Amino acid sequence: MTDGDGTFSIVYQNGKWSLAYKIALSRYNLRALFYIKKQLGVGSVTKDNTKGQFFIRDRKKLESVIFPIFDKYPLLTSKQFNYLKLKQAFYVLEDSSLTKDEKDKKLFALKTQSIPDNYISPSWNKTQLPLKSISDLTGIMTKPWLVGFIEAEGSFYLVSKDSTRIVHGFGITQKLDSVVLEGIRLILHISTAVNFKSKYNHYILDTTNSRAVENIIQYFRNTMKGMKSVEYRIWARSYGKYKGDYLKLSETRNILRKLKTKLLEISDFS
Repeated sequence: MTDGDGTFSIVYQNGKWSLAYKIALSRYNLRALFYIKKQLGVGSVTKDNTKGQFFIRDRKKLESVIFPIFDKYPLLTSKQFNYLKLKQAFYVLEDSSLTKDEKDKKLFALKTQSIPDNYISPSWNKTQLPLKSISDLTGIMTKPWLVGFIEAEGSFYLVSKDSTRIVHGFGITQKLDSVVLEGIRLILHISTAVNFKSKYNHYILDTTNSRAVENIIQYFRNTMKGMKSVEYRIWARSYGKYKGDYLKLSETRNILRKLKTKLLEISDFS
């Protein structure tokens, strides 16, 4: 999930430095954040009218809980670059041999360091690019990683093909990291190519192909923990029960839209 909606921040305010690890999700997916907090045993969850945030600012907790996770399971997106920056900043702050001015100089340099063009996470050094088959992803893109990433970034939707036909679709976009979408395409057996949309400045993987939709339904069954799992179950169940039924699928599409925008009571569909 961190590769989807996680951030690593180096903040300078009122003459002091702070570090933060954060995951921000739509408010309707709060339960995923509380699940993360429970599993890690540290951190806090806050919410406003539109979003929820899980965060850790305690440097000792970052060192004892977060660093071991991402050292063992490196991030697959360009967020690995930001994680390594945060970790470097941590060691600068912990270095008692440095003066405050020396720390400030090093930390300002880190904070302003930009990600290189065409950066690819070192995690992909384990395989040969471009990706050609699922075997190229062995030991890199795991199922738990993909489930978390889709909880943060994936979209299960229904779309009108014409005035009498609604079909199931699945989509995901990334501003960077097209290699990640290519890996997902291979794992989920999606025949559609990853495309770059210059109008929106992002890469997109999207399909309404029935065989691909069936693969996706099977892959994510009984996996997700947050509200995305409810969205998925409504979407997947309607494929099995209502495929080809325009009126029923139209009703289901309205339920999915309201679920996201109005925080409907969804117990009847879980």
